[in-house]
Amino acid sequence: MAYRKTPAEISRLEAAREHLVACATEVVADVGWSQASVAAVADAAGIAAGSVYQHFPSKAALAVEVFRRAAGREVEVLGEVLHGSGDPVERLRLGAEVFARRALENRGLAYALLAAPAEPAVGAERLDFRRRYRALFAEIVHQGVTAGQLPPQNAAITAAALTGAIGEVLVDPLGTPEASATDELLADLTATALRCAGAPTH
Repeated sequence: MAYRKTPAEISRLEAAREHLVACATEVVADVGWSQASVAAVADAAGIAAGSVYQHFPSKAALAVEVFRRAAGREVEVLGEVLHGSGDPVERLRLGAEVFARRALENRGLAYALLAAPAEPAVGAERLDFRRRYRALFAEIVHQGVTAGQLPPQNAAITAAALTGAIGEVLVDPLGTPEASATDELLADLTATALRCAGAPTH
């Protein structure tokens, strides 16, 4: 009969895996993907480097998990804002602001998610999550057009432009640790997002 893990063992392994992912996320936020070695993550987690491979077959697999968890949370938050109360234009403005503010409050991790050099597996995840952002923006733009608050347009193209523009605006501030998260930057970014969709910015 094959050995079967007890519930206590499964719980212990799951807790250890969660701790490892949390530590890896902190390391990536501090030093980026390229320097987030298995040894560095293991040291942060307080375990031997070899123990990392009990949970993940490779550094790439761990990096993908870190990216999926962190980026998934940002997609979730953006979705909550865009699907919240208020008219479509206000939700679009608030979505751009919340996304940017969260990024600027956690610059290291946000830079890693958006722009930091990474191995191909993480790059593939970035493309997938950009599609998710585009889908959310396309939906809110479509709602704005239907409500007569935005001019007729191709919502998918506008959504792609919004996703790219917001990320590009944030890259330099995120890559400059000493830069401050100014209200002026957030105001300019949200105004740009509204103009991109054809909404009034006043």
